Amino acid sequence: MNMVAKLNNDITPDGSEYETVRQVIELITEDYRDQPSLETIAARLKQSPTQLQKIFTRWAGLSPKAFLQAVTLDHAKRLLREESMPLLETSIEVGLSGPSRLHDLFVTHEAMSPGEWKSKGGGLTIRYGFHPSPFGLALVMATDRGLAGLAFSDLGDEVACLEDMTCRWPNATYVRDIEATAPYAELIFQPGRWTSDQPLRIVLIGTDFQVEVWESLLKIPFGRAVTYSDIANDIGRPKAMRAVGAAVGANPISFVVPCHRAVGKGGALTGYHWGLTRKRAILGWEAAHT
Repeated sequence: MNMVAKLNNDITPDGSEYETVRQVIELITEDYRDQPSLETIAARLKQSPTQLQKIFTRWAGLSPKAFLQAVTLDHAKRLLREESMPLLETSIEVGLSGPSRLHDLFVTHEAMSPGEWKSKGGGLTIRYGFHPSPFGLALVMATDRGLAGLAFSDLGDEVACLEDMTCRWPNATYVRDIEATAPYAELIFQPGRWTSDQPLRIVLIGTDFQVEVWESLLKIPFGRAVTYSDIANDIGRPKAMRAVGAAVGANPISFVVPCHRAVGKGGALTGYHWGLTRKRAILGWEAAHT
């Protein structure tokens, strides 16, 4: 069964082109100290330099070299230094629709009650569909109250990705409904449609502690980063960094609830549930759109 939708607008390179982007990201990350040239990268991937440059620039809006600069440790450190106030205090003051979020996706959210969480999805109908995205296939999951899940998969791994998400709410009823989930995918991955007049509704399904952490993540503006200790301080639990890290890793609405903007002490890019290469891809894509 083909679970991949075709959107009205092309929002990701076709087929092998995304695979090329992924391979470039992995190569320039692994060989960062050697500063590989475009010609070297193209030779390794058995492509012409001109074609490779076109593919990558169309996807990221950046050349491979500029992208590399956007995901280095030094860049992450600069993002951290730009936060002169405790975890986006300025953003809190102006609100999520304020000027500090000019380039960001506007989100309105609600959390399910503890009882609903304890039922592990019992009584919930969750509609889902796989859609193309700039970061591979996106599994979009929605309830009648809004977006509940967003995950990423490579071609061929759709079943494992779906199982990963459905086991979080095992008692829910799941309905494959690409028509219902397509509008979410189109809004999420098209920055030109990010306006306060069209906010994205999301619903957070987790423990009280997890929801606190995810709400803290929602305060991080586009093109910025914070550490896990920053998040722990923001929710008033400065000694709970390990638990915060676990909650960040359990975030069910990737990209929208920007767990990719959480980094280790000193700006180190730590793990990401959907792969560290994808985390670098998202951060680089955001740098290109800032």
